[in-house]
Amino acid sequence: MPHFILEYTDNIRGEVNISELLKKVHAVLIRRADVFPIGGIRSRAIELQDYRVADGAEDDAFVHATLKIASGRSEEEKQAACDELFAVMKEHFAPLFERRYLALSMELYEFQRPTWKHSNIHQRFKK
Repeated sequence: MPHFILEYTDNIRGEVNISELLKKVHAVLIRRADVFPIGGIRSRAIELQDYRVADGAEDDAFVHATLKIASGRSEEEKQAACDELFAVMKEHFAPLFERRYLALSMELYEFQRPTWKHSNIHQRFKK
């Protein structure tokens, strides 16, 4: 962990570079390697084709991010990471925000129960 999941409406597909945003997200999380192990960082984007926004009268768009983490981080660490990630999102989508109706949101989901994992990626970063 952490896992960053981005959902976005398909009506912005050609207007933004989602891969570039995921690179920026990873950079934020990697800078916080003391809080989030690098080998556990994952991101993915899901383009939504079936959705409705507000009253449906306009070509509204939305982008929603979920940061999923295991428990054990302080409130300050969680707040700082989420603040920085959301600032990156706002900056990345700023040009689009100026041109069209767009809603940006982000939530933090903290696992309170154990998760089942099997990975050898962490070994690469234990040097």
